[in-house]
Amino acid sequence: MPSLKLSRRERQILDILYQRGQASAADVLAAMEDPPSYSAVRAMLRILEEKGHVRHETENLKYVYAPTVPRDKAKRHAVKHLLETFFAGSPEQAMAALLDVSSRRLTPEDLDRMGRMIEEAKKEGK
Repeated sequence: MPSLKLSRRERQILDILYQRGQASAADVLAAMEDPPSYSAVRAMLRILEEKGHVRHETENLKYVYAPTVPRDKAKRHAVKHLLETFFAGSPEQAMAALLDVSSRRLTPEDLDRMGRMIEEAKKEGK
């Protein structure tokens, strides 16, 4: 799995690549809020490639970049890292923090869906 140490801009670029599937440096630049220079975007794409997060292919004389890790796998890895870093590996502590932060925005339907997911996890664990 590639290194998790990413700058804010690197994460922003990866988000764009995950949303689009693939993109050129110009496409990435156009999709960025408050974008840096074109050369800065190219440099960050090169750095992301060196870190193992993206790969490129040549298409019509330009580089087209894509993530190296499927989004679902990257999400699972990021959540595992988050659990270990901030919650001592405890999903219960993470859930408590999420409920605390999101409690005003969660609808009864959201809570019901989460409850069903927990019940399903209990069944699968037996």
